[in-house]
Amino acid sequence: MQRLVQLALDLFDPPGAPAAAPSPMAAGLRPNQPQALVDHAPVAPKTIVQRPAAPAVPLPSLLSPAEFRHPQANREVLLGDAVVAYALQRARRRSIGFSVGPDGLSVRAPSWVTLGAVDSALREKSDWILRKLGEARERQQRMEGGRIVWAHGAVLPYLGEPLTVVLDPSHGFAGKGGALVTATEQPSLHIGLPHSANPAQIRDAVQAWLMRDARRHFTERLDHFAPLLGVRWASLRLSSANTRWGSAKADGSIRLNWRLLHYRPAIIDYVVAHELAHLRVMDHSPRFWDTVATVVPDYAQLRSHLRDEPAPLWD
Repeated sequence: MQRLVQLALDLFDPPGAPAAAPSPMAAGLRPNQPQALVDHAPVAPKTIVQRPAAPAVPLPSLLSPAEFRHPQANREVLLGDAVVAYALQRARRRSIGFSVGPDGLSVRAPSWVTLGAVDSALREKSDWILRKLGEARERQQRMEGGRIVWAHGAVLPYLGEPLTVVLDPSHGFAGKGGALVTATEQPSLHIGLPHSANPAQIRDAVQAWLMRDARRHFTERLDHFAPLLGVRWASLRLSSANTRWGSAKADGSIRLNWRLLHYRPAIIDYVVAHELAHLRVMDHSPRFWDTVATVVPDYAQLRSHLRDEPAPLWD
C-alpha cells in the first residue's frame, strides 16, 4: 500500500523536481514557535524550467477493484468499481430476476433477452446488488470468525448461550453419547471420548447429541403450536441444509434444520410456527404472515435476527 501511495505521489511530484521548502511542522517546530535565524551563503540564480503538469491519476485506479465471484460464474460485469462475476441461467420466465446468496450473484433471464440487456438490468440495480454482496461477504467473514475448533474446551452456541464441550473418557454421566450439565455457571456438554480423540470424532459426537436434542426440542414445540394454529403435523425430519431452516408439505410432514439449536428458543419457535402455518397457507401471502402473527407477534424481528446472525461453521 505504501508503494502504491508513493507511486501516486510521484505522478504529481516527479523525481528530480525541486523540493518544496520544509514547513515549520515538518521541521519539528510547533505552530507560532519562532524559528532560529540561519545565515545562508549567496546562491547563484538557477534557470527555472517549466515542466508540463503530469496528468492526475485517481488513487483508487492504482488499487485492485473489489471483486465478487460466484463459484458457477459464467459471465462478469463491472458495476461501479467492482467486478461482479455472476451465474447466469436461462429460464422460462417473463422478466430478468436476480438474487444474492452466500455464493454471490445469481441471475435468471428469459432465453430471448440479450446479454447486453441482462448487463443493463444489473447496472440499473447496481447499488442494491453491491450492497447485498457486501453484506453477504461480511456475513461469511463473521461465520469464518465463529468457526468451531473441535477440541476439549470448545465453545459453541446452544439455545443462544455458550456451551463448553468437555471430553469425559470415564463416561461419568447418564445418557447416550453425551449429557448436558447445567450445575455450573456456564453449561457444558460432556462427551464420552478420550482426550486423544481427533477433531472429527469430537465434532461427530457433538453433532449426534445435538441432533437427538433437536428432535426432542422440535417435537415439543410442534406439539405446542399445532393446536394453537388449528393444524396437525404428521412427521418430523431433521435437515442439515446450509441455506434453508425448514419446510412443510401439505401432507403434514415437517423438515427442520437441527442447527436451529444454536439460536435462542424464541427464534426456534418462530421457525416452527412458520412451517406449521404453511399447513394452512402454502405460500407467503399477507394471509400467511397474519397466520404466523397469531402465535408469534414479533416474528419480523426474529426473522431478521435469523437472517443477519449466521450459525457457526462446523467444517
